[in-house]
Amino acid sequence: MNSDLYVTSDAKKQLTDILASFTDYSSKHLPDDVVKRLKELSEAEHSEFARIIYDAMFENMDMADRLDRPVCQDTGLVQYFVRVGTSFSYMEVIEEALRDAVLKATVSAPLRHNAVEVFDERNTGTNIGHHVPWIEWELVPNWDEIEIFMYMAGGGCSLPGMAKVLMPLEGYEGIVKFVFDRVTTLGINACPPLLVGVGIAGSAEVASKLSKKALLRPIGSVSTNPRGAMLERQIRDGLDAVGIGPGGLTGAGSVMAVHIEHAARHPATLAVGISTGCWAHRRSKIRINSKLEYEVLSHQGVTL
Repeated sequence: MNSDLYVTSDAKKQLTDILASFTDYSSKHLPDDVVKRLKELSEAEHSEFARIIYDAMFENMDMADRLDRPVCQDTGLVQYFVRVGTSFSYMEVIEEALRDAVLKATVSAPLRHNAVEVFDERNTGTNIGHHVPWIEWELVPNWDEIEIFMYMAGGGCSLPGMAKVLMPLEGYEGIVKFVFDRVTTLGINACPPLLVGVGIAGSAEVASKLSKKALLRPIGSVSTNPRGAMLERQIRDGLDAVGIGPGGLTGAGSVMAVHIEHAARHPATLAVGISTGCWAHRRSKIRINSKLEYEVLSHQGVTL
């Protein structure tokens, strides 16, 4: 056997095992920033009923940990956002390793079978399908590590998602109206308190993609643009004032955060996209170096 092929095969298995354990673990434990924010929202509630809903959420998280089961029965469609250095040693096996990781995690977690092939209307039973898991790539020159965000896109939190191209005359007021229309119409389906991701760009597909990437930002971070940061605060405060509350059952807090990502736009268009994450926001991040040593960045001190 060729030694180079053997090393590549062995490394691929090791990488797959890390990613499978990472995906499995992430289905059962919310990231540190989400848990912290849920505690803050619970403590800020004046409504006894709203506090009962938060107590149920924390009991749910505790049971998921004790019983080693996913924190929500809808484990969604698995999406990976990959930021990889061009010098990373295992570039050629990453995509296959990610697909195999989903297969393994589907059995070990277990993950609910959610991949339904379009047109065939057939559930694959493996969480693998055409373009699933969805993988987004970002290449970083002269870097020999890889960072991977894993996100489980459930049915409820995906329902409010939408992108639209506005006339420039509608301005940022049109963006705010669009966000409020989506959250107040379908936000309850996404199991509040929500994480709201907003993308602003020149075309619908860019705005949509940016809105999903906005969900990957840690809670507590703000837009790099001061006006963007101000708009994040204004939308957050406005949505809280609506009083949707935890579980959509009224309360002081409707959202965990509002994150806005943006790209330069065409002078004649103002596109906006929205993506939402539920209270059980299964978003996690891992960094792996070329020695296949890893650190789970979203969950402090975790060993897979």
